[in-house]
Amino acid sequence: MNMNNSTCMNEYQWGSGSFRFLVSAIVYGLVLAVGLPLNAVSLWILLRQHGLRSPGAVLMINLAASDLLLALSLPLRVYFYATLQWPFGASACTAAIFLFRINIRMSCIFITIISVDRLLALVFPLRSRSLRTSAFACKCCLLVWILTTILCIPEGIDLHRALKSCHYMSCFEFQVIIKGARTTTLGHAIFLLMLLMVNIVSTVMVIVVLRKRPVGDGTKVNNKMSVVLIFVVNMLVFIVFFLPFTLRILTFDAKYDGEVLRALICLASVNCCLDPLIYYFSLDSFWQVKGKTQTEAVFYSLSRSQERL
Repeated sequence: MNMNNSTCMNEYQWGSGSFRFLVSAIVYGLVLAVGLPLNAVSLWILLRQHGLRSPGAVLMINLAASDLLLALSLPLRVYFYATLQWPFGASACTAAIFLFRINIRMSCIFITIISVDRLLALVFPLRSRSLRTSAFACKCCLLVWILTTILCIPEGIDLHRALKSCHYMSCFEFQVIIKGARTTTLGHAIFLLMLLMVNIVSTVMVIVVLRKRPVGDGTKVNNKMSVVLIFVVNMLVFIVFFLPFTLRILTFDAKYDGEVLRALICLASVNCCLDPLIYYFSLDSFWQVKGKTQTEAVFYSLSRSQERL
């Protein structure tokens, strides 16, 4: 991609958005204060108590790691919006933006994979056992990290080159217009909408299955409300934090919508404070599968290792 145009703000332009800058500093500061310790503790608990013994635990460990990295990118945003200065240079700005964007995208993917994993465990508990293994989950997560990072590298390179041309470093308020970027942006938006649809379909399927499942069914689900809440929380995270941002991307006009888009990006960052709800409801949910013999019995739970009944 070749850079076509860029927007470098000057000191005079800061006055027009002073209120938004103050709100951004406050919101990012609150997300940092809540999200950093919350995700650090969640990651520690997941690693210490559950490790990599189940596919669900593997997925949630990766989601917690992604959210933690996102939170670690926020101190520089708080400093920038609080002081309206950026003395750290183009490389530090690019790294902070790159870390934020890549982990926002990975959070969307991991949340969706968690929903799919739960759906398979509930609807196809026996047939999905060969697919739902810790090893396969680790490979999927590794693939997500690698592909997402690689796809974001060209964007980061173009951003760094454009930032170096600015006399006044506006960092997170900087906007670069890249030839062909509209197609890439639309691709990202469509991908996020597809992930949202997967979460919606998974939620509806689970509700239908739980309502139709007879009491004496071979697969018994304890605490149905907690099971449904996993899917509902995942779906609401997308609708509240990612859907507004995605819809704005689809109708984005660089001349008029820059401030609105940045405000919605700020809103999307709040997601990392609510993802621990997914861990909580998941750890309280169980899928108990009864086989014909003791060796075929499997007790699935993210709050403890698998046990034979």
